[in-house]
Amino acid sequence: MLTLLDGGLGRELKRLGAPFRQPEWSALALMEAPECVTQAHQAFIQAGAEVITTNAYAVVPFHIGEECFEERGLALATLAGKLARESTASQPQPVVVAGSLPPLFGSYQPELFDAQRAPALLKTLIEGQAPYVDVWLAETLGATEEAAAVAQALADDTRPRWFSFTLKDADEHGALPCELRSGESIATAVNAVLAAQGEALLFNCSQAEVMEEALRQAAAAVAEQGASLRLGVYANSFVPQSNRMAANSGVSDMRDDLGPEAYAAFAQRWQAAGASLIGGCCGIGPEHIQQLAQALRQSV
Repeated sequence: MLTLLDGGLGRELKRLGAPFRQPEWSALALMEAPECVTQAHQAFIQAGAEVITTNAYAVVPFHIGEECFEERGLALATLAGKLARESTASQPQPVVVAGSLPPLFGSYQPELFDAQRAPALLKTLIEGQAPYVDVWLAETLGATEEAAAVAQALADDTRPRWFSFTLKDADEHGALPCELRSGESIATAVNAVLAAQGEALLFNCSQAEVMEEALRQAAAAVAEQGASLRLGVYANSFVPQSNRMAANSGVSDMRDDLGPEAYAAFAQRWQAAGASLIGGCCGIGPEHIQQLAQALRQSV
């Protein structure tokens, strides 16, 4: 069963003319132009997305600051959930709302993870979004300890849990190591998701080129465990960067060789490798999702 996800919300907001800068990233639209968030969600739905993810990715102190999170974090998380849910109203087909549980201390920097602070931050994100979401999506995780923290924070919440990890980009020699940003293996990620009672394991916000091998390794590890997990991918369109590049260091450039048709060609290989949840991350817009809807449905 193929399920189409949405694309990169932050870059779509920027394209729509919403206020957009670092460090606030996509959270700035929640604060200053929430109507743009609704517009972006609806653009992805109209393109064929069957799942949209809340605009809560940047609702963390790392992006909006400690004081703002303390004062407005819960309200912003609530608004992110509410806008996503409202965007699904009056649609001809049901649309699933995924509650974003982002990296709490910076994308691509698993070494900054603070296990003592994580529960309080996750509590705010979960409490705000809970009335509006159908599934939980812990995304851009750089290490398995982040997945464990999410599982603990969700406690007895019975909604499906999807865990999505970001992978290392190519090294200075162009080699793709196919491991988490922490250096952990794909098999270790599979074990962590199973331990966290996850329904799905995905890979996101990484180069399109590394995803197929990650899927193959994940499928093999799931089979070895005799378990069942849905697999998925939503890659980014960033120009390949150093694995040591810090988040919030600037607005990254986009590739010029990953248009809708090229991205769909990658996605067809991901589908053949076992992915049943496919969408896009940063730089992948509604036009890409529309192309996926056409190309991948024909492959089923």
